[in-house]
Amino acid sequence: MERSAITETWLRKHRQIYQRATRHPFILSIRDGSLHLSSFKRWLGQDYVFVRAFVPFIASILLKAWKESDDNTDVDIILSGIATLNDEVSWFKREASKWGVALDTIVPQHANLAYCSFLESLMSAGVDYTQAVTAFWAIEAVYQESFAHCLEDGCNTPDELKETCQRWGNDGFGQYCRALQSIANRQLEKASDEVVAKAEALFIRVLELEDEFWNMSTCTM
Repeated sequence: MERSAITETWLRKHRQIYQRATRHPFILSIRDGSLHLSSFKRWLGQDYVFVRAFVPFIASILLKAWKESDDNTDVDIILSGIATLNDEVSWFKREASKWGVALDTIVPQHANLAYCSFLESLMSAGVDYTQAVTAFWAIEAVYQESFAHCLEDGCNTPDELKETCQRWGNDGFGQYCRALQSIANRQLEKASDEVVAKAEALFIRVLELEDEFWNMSTCTM
């Protein structure tokens, strides 16, 4: 198995769980226009909470890249992601206002708390740059592929949800995800077998957490 293509190998090896994360009924119901708006509002509030926890996680990866990467462009790529987060938080606030979601009253659900706790665990000094950036790529890639699916020809995504899908499903975000994947592949290529195994476990855990997050958004509260 060539390390340079290890993430592609994982995508094939774990295709079933990757499909559950990127073709979840929540996403498919956006695509076919059947999503109940209460589910969308639930996702919106919970994802806002998640994004707030995502900010320090990315900041920790930036620090690890600065300390551990042998390629200076990694910092630039990760920094470009951080630069968009302020706009993303503002977008959530605008959307919440539009949909009547009171963000200051959102109570994080169990799946959200588990995901945020996972992010916090990745910030520790015991998790190296290779593992952290691999998890980062996986998190971003799931959203990109999921929402891009709702923008393809033949979909019936409601007009009022197309802006949401465009935010993560656009080509520019896709290029960003591919840049992160390239970083992960490069780091994995030179990593020890132990680190590669740990990174693969984190990749799988991201997919499980994404699936659980979508489940939380669609469940009856």
